Amino acid sequence: MFGNLGKLMKIASDMKTKIPELQERLAREAFSADAGEGAVTATVNGKLELVDLKIDPSALGGEAIDTEMLAERIRAAVSSAQAKAAAAAKEAMKELTGNLDLPEIEGLIG
Repeated sequence: MFGNLGKLMKIASDMKTKIPELQERLAREAFSADAGEGAVTATVNGKLELVDLKIDPSALGGEAIDTEMLAERIRAAVSSAQAKAAAAAKEAMKELTGNLDLPEIEGLIG
């Protein structure tokens, strides 16, 4: 019975030092995604901040630029990159907690 409590206490103790390290590591990582068959590529860091945005010049080719479509592709690329970063943060937290499901602390990473 107390074995699980001991494990939880150890995890809580470890998390005090490991969460800041994890936050720093994730902040240095980059997550990229594209939209519109590569027309727009967005890169975010582990804090879900947009750090790079590339638009393929061929996406702007032609006389008239459909700015609404381009904006939608940018939103899609950024959203996808942020989802990748969030998934990596969730996986890192899972590893940190020994695969325990602790949804209350998921927000501590970002």
